[in-house]
Amino acid sequence: MKIAFFNAKPYDIEFFNSANASFGFEINYFDAHLTLKTCPLAEGHQAVCTFVNDPISKEIIDALCQLRVGLIALRSAGYNHVDLKAAHQKIPVVRVPRYSPFSVAEHAVGMMLCLNRKLHRAYARTRENNFSIEGLLGFDMHGKTAGVIGCGQIGAAVVQILKGFGMNVLGYDIDKSQVEQAGCTFADLPSLYKTSNILTLHCPLTSGTRHMIDAKTLSLIKEGAMLINTGRGGLIDTTALITALKSKKLSAAGLDVYEGESPYFYEDLSSSFIPDDTLSRLQTFPNVLITSHQAFFTKEALQNIAETTLENIRAYAEKKPLINQI
Repeated sequence: MKIAFFNAKPYDIEFFNSANASFGFEINYFDAHLTLKTCPLAEGHQAVCTFVNDPISKEIIDALCQLRVGLIALRSAGYNHVDLKAAHQKIPVVRVPRYSPFSVAEHAVGMMLCLNRKLHRAYARTRENNFSIEGLLGFDMHGKTAGVIGCGQIGAAVVQILKGFGMNVLGYDIDKSQVEQAGCTFADLPSLYKTSNILTLHCPLTSGTRHMIDAKTLSLIKEGAMLINTGRGGLIDTTALITALKSKKLSAAGLDVYEGESPYFYEDLSSSFIPDDTLSRLQTFPNVLITSHQAFFTKEALQNIAETTLENIRAYAEKKPLINQI
């Protein structure tokens, strides 16, 4: 079984090589993204392995089929970057539905703490021998209200952490039973927006959730609330977000994801510049914390991603049911 592994980073190679010791596949790692130009690299391979920042269009799917590639193995939970209609009955697509809900949940809460207590600004100040605490005032999270949108495994982990802080936690999910299982109080979205001091997003990106946080939504959100997004960038209308930050409707925003992140996240552009004016504008706000889609990035998560991805490929090779097929 030969696997063409695209957009390979050193950490990917380390964890996949370690996991592959139990599988024995031939993995060829390419640092290039999977595009129409790089598709020919997959020739002679039975599977390709890609990540969330490689959009898989109908044209790419057709090209892979012409090369007789039999499987697209996503090393991610999200799949909104794949044209599933084009893949249907042409080539199976498998994913990693879960790896470590704690990794994402802990990162989300870390962003809340950092923004609330201005840790990123304090660090920058003291590095310059400025020990003033003026402008670094935060608030007790204890007793405040948090709104969790999406109460699956990640959302449920966030709920438990925030309850440990003594917060009043409200939850919303299209499946109300998920909210109950997460251990928080169900609230409809308008109520959740109006009462939450901190709002955190943990839902998938679908046609129904795209830009769920837009100008209309932001008009309902409690004055001075904090917004955290470790889900998908497309959940937020970034233009509306910037307007809300400028008007001080929002006190802070923590973004591990960004709608136009694909060309930039996971890349070192420190010697270049970012032509995306919207992203550049976000970077100018002292109350905006941006991380590079790294919420998943723990040892435990990477190990689980590697093992599950290779299990998916083995099931395909052995003609067994693809339990993680999308």
